[in-house]
Amino acid sequence: MSLENLLKTKQLQPHNPSREAVQRLLQAAARNIADARIAEVSGETRFDVAYKAIMQCAMAALWANGYRTSTSQPGHHQTAIQTLPKTIGLEQGAVIVLDALRKQRNINDYEGDPISDQAVIECIKQAEQLYQVVYSWMAENRPDLA
Repeated sequence: MSLENLLKTKQLQPHNPSREAVQRLLQAAARNIADARIAEVSGETRFDVAYKAIMQCAMAALWANGYRTSTSQPGHHQTAIQTLPKTIGLEQGAVIVLDALRKQRNINDYEGDPISDQAVIECIKQAEQLYQVVYSWMAENRPDLA
């Protein structure tokens, strides 16, 4: 589904952020990635902040393309992740991994299932990689925001 179609279905809204707003969001993602690396913190917390960084990167990618998710609509995290191929050209394989992490987060948040050490490691790795991809994409495609 195109970004324009998601706009028509009200899953996305038009958005024109300032350079400062995009920078704040990316800086927050970088701080969350750094926090996720702190081994003394519980795995669950490390997973949560790494996942938060993934969402911040996905939001920055949407913002750079003139959109934001409609947070009043259910599934806005899923929408943000699934638009990454359209916003920054992320490969579908990476989206599948990010979506699996989203599902793991939901299961933990709403059912209390524990987060495995491997899931923590993977979430941090994916957050780091997505941050680099978004940052590089912005530098090349939206230098006015980078």
